[in-house]
Amino acid sequence: MLYSWLHLIALIVYLGAVIGFWLMLLPSVAILEKHEEKLRFLARGLKFYNPLQVGSLGIILFTGAFQLTEIKAAYREMFIKHLAYNLGIKLLFAFLLVIFSVYQALGVGHRFVRRVEGGDEVKPEELASIIRRLTGANWLMLIFTAITLWLGMRLRA
Repeated sequence: MLYSWLHLIALIVYLGAVIGFWLMLLPSVAILEKHEEKLRFLARGLKFYNPLQVGSLGIILFTGAFQLTEIKAAYREMFIKHLAYNLGIKLLFAFLLVIFSVYQALGVGHRFVRRVEGGDEVKPEELASIIRRLTGANWLMLIFTAITLWLGMRLRA
């Protein structure tokens, strides 16, 4: 029961972070006029967003694994017959979700924050490229989250 609540709360936080990034952070960066303001604002936003997103996704993964252990114990030998295929498909999409989430947070976001905080020059065309990669990864994360959530709800039924 506790794992179910933690799983649900972490899912809400994760979705809030991913949707908030798309609806709040990126539009806020776009309306700023000065390049330096854009850099500082995006770096500050990513310093909050990245740990929130990756941390909540980690909680989702662990609580999901703990619940899966309980389900396997309840189903015993019928587990493979009734759930394994659908679960395998869900885990495939969950894996893709993790890959793109970590890519966005650590592969693009964290490296950008380190560059800005380190005083490295980030040209406007580089910033545009970084924002495109962050946005593309965010769209894929939303799609994979929706598919994974839908498959998870099918498993519950």
